[in-house]
Amino acid sequence: TCPVGVTSQKEELRKKFPGTPEHVVNFFMFVAEEIRELMAHLGYTKFEDLIGRADLLTTDSAQIDRVAKTKGVSLDGFFSGIPDSKDNREFLRASPEDGGVAKDDVVHINRGSSDLDREICNNADVKNAIEQNSGETAVSFNIKNTDRSTCAMLAGDIARKYGNQGLEGNLNINFFGSAGQSFGAFVLPGLKVRLTGEANDYVGKGMHGGEIVVLPEADAGFVAADSSIVGNACLYGATGGDFHANGRAGERFCVRNSGAYAVCEGTGDHCCEYMTGGVVVALGTVGRNVGAGMTGGIGYFYDEDGRFDERVNGEIVKTQRIVTSAGELQLKNIIERHFEKTGSEKAEAILDNWKEEVGKFWQVYPPSEAQSAVVADTIVGETVKVSARAPSQDLCYLPVGASLNADQTTRCAD
Repeated sequence: TCPVGVTSQKEELRKKFPGTPEHVVNFFMFVAEEIRELMAHLGYTKFEDLIGRADLLTTDSAQIDRVAKTKGVSLDGFFSGIPDSKDNREFLRASPEDGGVAKDDVVHINRGSSDLDREICNNADVKNAIEQNSGETAVSFNIKNTDRSTCAMLAGDIARKYGNQGLEGNLNINFFGSAGQSFGAFVLPGLKVRLTGEANDYVGKGMHGGEIVVLPEADAGFVAADSSIVGNACLYGATGGDFHANGRAGERFCVRNSGAYAVCEGTGDHCCEYMTGGVVVALGTVGRNVGAGMTGGIGYFYDEDGRFDERVNGEIVKTQRIVTSAGELQLKNIIERHFEKTGSEKAEAILDNWKEEVGKFWQVYPPSEAQSAVVADTIVGETVKVSARAPSQDLCYLPVGASLNADQTTRCAD
């Protein structure tokens, strides 16, 4: 799906793409310069002076008529009733109760990086855990939606010292609140991130290992399985790790996932788009276009309303019920792990009536997985992977037809 290697993890494909990071930097320099020219043409030098200026917008009839589906569209309603903000700019100031000062003076704005990320990296227990590289460490923080890319800086500190898989201990980071975009970005093996609350888009972006768990507060007052708890494009480009969300995800869940094992309780459109590896389990309804461009990995979808088949993009992937013992074993163990991590009522209900509920699942797979043990009973003695990575950093496998023994329970389901 990316013949020149853009966003690819394969070196042989990357070599086909002649671009460099400097080209990207230069591109945005040109974008900025063009914006300056356009603003100068309008007679403005600051973005702030353009905020709210709907009077500068006009309808472009040529553009409306250029596309057949927009012909006949009238934007008069959009422009009517908009207050004149050319001279009255009071809306850019805080309310009198807050002193009537510029909003920038009272609204929290992160600068070069998240204040929370710096607080985490400077925490004495966290610094000691990275330095000692052993044992278990647990710390807790409150989080708000202006805290973006939380844990990315921490992952960078670990990677600079030990590489992508060198953290021997376990760092348990607990958060409480509403996380901003890209929560848990680039999490590495040894990092266990748990959020009680909710998160915005891009949770687990570029995740390489470790664990991310998102669940609602105990007194949230809503049914978790029916409510969105994470945003769009979660696990974009993830290469490993385990993800559990006790609630629904937005659109493009696991887009370009190439190794993460992820569970949520339903998704929006385009689930598993361009996926090349890993496993996705959705315990609720999903939107349209499932599996578009999917060339690797496995998806399991709980079909509550009997309409799943019409939501699949069948250009590449195929669907079937759970027909192999290995597939059933993989699915059940992942759902059990989800219940252990989140306390999901939906997962518990499915597990309590497993013999009947397993028949409601569809398995989605591309041609590259057609002969794998979880899809076809054609390979004798192959092992089945139930977790992206165990805490020991070893791949976590179960023999086909087997159950978790005590050691595997500790490594894979703790």
